[in-house]
Amino acid sequence: MEIDDTKENNGSTPRRRENSLHLSPVLPEASGFGLPYAPVDWPKKGDIWAWKVGRRVAITGHFLDRYLYPPKRLQKLVDSGRKRGLASKLSVERYVKLAFPDADINAFFASFSWKIPAMKHSLTNVARAFFAAPPDERAEVLVSDPQSDCLACKAGNKKCNSLFAEAECPSLVPLPCDLCCNEPRFCRDCCCILCSKTIDLKHGGYSYIKCEAMVNGYICGHVAHLNCALRSYMAGTVGGSIGLDAEYYCRRCDTKTFLVPHVTTLLKTCESIDSRDEIEKILNIAVCILRGSQKSNAKGLLNRIESAIKELKCGTSLEDIWKVKETDTVMSTDIFHNGNGELGPTNHQDLVDDKSCLEAVLSVSSDYRSEYLKIECEIDQVLQSLRKAQESEYKIAEEQLCSQKVYLRHLYQQLEKERSELPDQSPGNEADASLNAVLNRVNQIKYEVMRLKEMEEVANGFGRTPKGVLKEYFGLEIED
Repeated sequence: MEIDDTKENNGSTPRRRENSLHLSPVLPEASGFGLPYAPVDWPKKGDIWAWKVGRRVAITGHFLDRYLYPPKRLQKLVDSGRKRGLASKLSVERYVKLAFPDADINAFFASFSWKIPAMKHSLTNVARAFFAAPPDERAEVLVSDPQSDCLACKAGNKKCNSLFAEAECPSLVPLPCDLCCNEPRFCRDCCCILCSKTIDLKHGGYSYIKCEAMVNGYICGHVAHLNCALRSYMAGTVGGSIGLDAEYYCRRCDTKTFLVPHVTTLLKTCESIDSRDEIEKILNIAVCILRGSQKSNAKGLLNRIESAIKELKCGTSLEDIWKVKETDTVMSTDIFHNGNGELGPTNHQDLVDDKSCLEAVLSVSSDYRSEYLKIECEIDQVLQSLRKAQESEYKIAEEQLCSQKVYLRHLYQQLEKERSELPDQSPGNEADASLNAVLNRVNQIKYEVMRLKEMEEVANGFGRTPKGVLKEYFGLEIED
């Protein structure tokens, strides 16, 4: 667009010329038909489009909100259904391509001026300064206050960060954006760049990520819902051409942001929340971000978060969940192995006759939950390794391993109940029978754990698992 600085008429901004069209400034909420702001004789002779502008004016002097209306005979071809008309270049382009697939969209836009200049008294103070400044200094005016044309959030969000941006970061200038930010209801500070819906500032805004990359001296500043980014393969660990490792890829500026610090913040946020449901929701987002990462700090953080989720589901108090544990609980191996590390038959009568047998049984850890959690964690790791091999095999293994997990939990609960009843019984036949029942339960657990160890060989993939294991535990017969 060219600007003619030679004269001004009726208090208006200088007239402009675009594609040999003379553009006369208009008043806010003005409307009209045809050139220079709407097509004429398109697609057929006699077809005249209509236009209308809103009230907001950019610092370059043109209206931010402008609408295009197809001729009445064309509106039935594609149901625009919009009383406000087509409000963006993108919506117009979609309309034209849908109604006239063979049309030259570039020639269509070249036939009229999309930008409509405003009358001088409609301009903001910064816009007036822009036109008053010499041509070589106008870029400085633009940089000095690039958002001054927006006195409120474009999305109508009263809690938008842009309303407080000047007080918080007066020196950060947003990156000029004529793509998504040209949409009339899109605000870069509070609208997701992927779904265009507003973000939620609840709990410190854990559900979104803001791109703070500096591009040519400007800050990107666009935000995105973490869930939208994960579903779009623009966050987390993603292979292919993007190549993300616990990172976020901004669609606007093509910059990657490392997400481990963000996840660390999520974890700290959880410590201040009393709702277990909200905590689990936040931790699940964190797991999706970190899962599959090859970075050591991401792996360590993921282990901590998965442990917190397990404890949360087991009913552990929130205070205990956030305590930093110096050492993990070590599960006693006495119930799994004898002295030489192998499982062997047990002579129950000999144990009953041994006076030290009762003490050995009572020494079994009563915290079956920690033992069960260790098994559950072990199974989770096996399933994660298997997922990389083949999805169909994973589903089969998941069903069988989870069934074994539930069965072991039941056995541990039975052992805990039977073991707790031993100290209350006086010596005699009844006491011996109870002790024998406990020992049988211990031996049963040892046997089922041995079966579990054999089942866990599927972590290497079904192709590397012994055929006997596949047949016995997973019902699969592999032919030679």
